[in-house]
Amino acid sequence: MVIPQSAVIPLPGPAYAVTNSEKDGMAMRNGRVRIFLLRRRAVAAVGALVLAGAIFWAVSYPAGTPASAAQRQLPIYSVEREQKMCSVSFDAAWGNEDTQALIDILARYNVKATFFCVGDWAEKYPESVKALHDAGHEVMSHSNHHDHYNALTAQQIVEDVTASNQRIAAATGVTPTLIRCPYGEYDDHVISAIRSMGMEPIQWDVDSLDWKDYDAGTICKRVRDKLAPGSIVLFHNAALHTPEALPSVLEHMIREGYTVVPIGQLIYWENYTIDHTGRQFPAETAQ
Repeated sequence: MVIPQSAVIPLPGPAYAVTNSEKDGMAMRNGRVRIFLLRRRAVAAVGALVLAGAIFWAVSYPAGTPASAAQRQLPIYSVEREQKMCSVSFDAAWGNEDTQALIDILARYNVKATFFCVGDWAEKYPESVKALHDAGHEVMSHSNHHDHYNALTAQQIVEDVTASNQRIAAATGVTPTLIRCPYGEYDDHVISAIRSMGMEPIQWDVDSLDWKDYDAGTICKRVRDKLAPGSIVLFHNAALHTPEALPSVLEHMIREGYTVVPIGQLIYWENYTIDHTGRQFPAETAQ
């Protein structure tokens, strides 16, 4: 331990003639130095204990807050349901070649789905947005411009979602209550901003990866292998092989005894919790 120079009492050099009284004075001064050093060591030891405690608190309770307050904000990935239910969803952000084909296929199997539409897409294809709504499907928000929400402030997110909702409502007459964040990207401030609007952010637990232009067989196998009660399946309205794969996916769901419903009917709107995997539970059966 380095002692500040101002705290050290200078001692005489070897050529200095020392009297008995001076020796006594030196002894007292040396004693004071030793006491000073002992006190410094004690303070250092206490400081080390305090630092160790602070590190333990920071690791156990992030940001120095209680664990319950520091819990991460998550969207809904899947839902705990007693019944064998699932939802099919489509993101609509760019192309529009297959929208009517998807509406026709879903009608053939009497299935209602959820379409998450970007505001720009809704403004460009208002007739398709209306057709989805008229066919009984949910038309929800996928942002206004498909921006990266993590890079926006909470106020910017609220403004973006509001603009998207207005564009969709102009075509359907219904304001969206669900949103899927662009790129599936989010953090705590994004989810908090969305829920401050009374909306629910929705992810998925079954990704068809149809946007990678996999063939219909590969898409079907991915969905069949991952599907479980309470699943939310992700498709895209303009992926190359989605219209070809969708009938087989729906037939599998029906054959396995699933009731396929829009996401708004799958999730709980109140008295729920969400676990660390993003699975939503009714409050009375919270895990």
